[in-house]
Amino acid sequence: MEQTGRLTPSRAVSVEEQLMIFLFVVGHGASNRDAQDAWQRSGSTISKYFGIVLEAIFNMSGEYIRPPDMNNVHHTIRYNNRFFPYFQGCVGAIDGTHVLACVGGAIADKFRGRKGDTTWNVMVACDFDLKFTYMLSGWEGSAHDARVLEHAISEPQNSFPFPPPGKYYLVDSGYANRECFLAPYRGTNYHLRDRRRLGGDRRKEQFNYRHASLRNAIERTFGIWKKRFPILRSMHQFPLDKQAMIPVAYAVLHNFIRMDPASVAQDHVSGDEDDDDTSSEDDSVAAVPDGVDVGESSSQVNIPHDMDMGAFRDYVTNCIHEGTSG
Repeated sequence: MEQTGRLTPSRAVSVEEQLMIFLFVVGHGASNRDAQDAWQRSGSTISKYFGIVLEAIFNMSGEYIRPPDMNNVHHTIRYNNRFFPYFQGCVGAIDGTHVLACVGGAIADKFRGRKGDTTWNVMVACDFDLKFTYMLSGWEGSAHDARVLEHAISEPQNSFPFPPPGKYYLVDSGYANRECFLAPYRGTNYHLRDRRRLGGDRRKEQFNYRHASLRNAIERTFGIWKKRFPILRSMHQFPLDKQAMIPVAYAVLHNFIRMDPASVAQDHVSGDEDDDDTSSEDDSVAAVPDGVDVGESSSQVNIPHDMDMGAFRDYVTNCIHEGTSG
């Protein structure tokens, strides 16, 4: 970062120390007072260099939070007959997650989420390597996920990575089933415990179950991210603009760490890939157990140019149920 000019040493504080102060705060959820004690620096110095490093890492988001490969089928889908060929057009998953906000006074109610805490509603897209591929931060916790997504895709300055024709993101039932976004059937069971019950529309349940199992990648991503950076669950009293930058900066760090295969293996071994408990919709599911199979197919399940997402979802549902795409 020093070589690229993103950070520069001061007379008293080297770039290495600036980074260590920042990482101490984010890695331990440490307060300014904790950092003062650890680094024997004044509170103003800690605050100054935390802000400088935060902004520098935030500005690296374009390099590290990048759209997924939308031309090839991810191996998580291609080599699993629960998902292929049914979801071969899927490029990732989208959801909102709540990050605690430290606000008070008259604006607090705007930030109050469904659980009563003051939060930021952060919209995220991720791939099946559990990396962030898009993030929009800055919306208050009272905002609905669908509203945040609409803002992301309707404003060019948000640079939302639209998939090409025939491709789509998986979304939960809080979003509309529409072009580029494949949602589950509403009012249909798909939790593991519900799937064993009799009754209901078996075809829709099968679709929802597989859809949720694949979309579970985003819940696992949230779980790793929030466990790695405790400050996301206990925000300090930063200015609001700095609070809004924090999720993006920490997503940059998350993706950087996930570039190391040893870190990916450690996340899996340590059990960090848990479902996020503060996502915007309460629809986390257990992963589909190995060996569960409801049909195989070697054919293609693509979206015809004249088919809307509702008809495509029904088509995939029938393919899954019959075990064939024909």
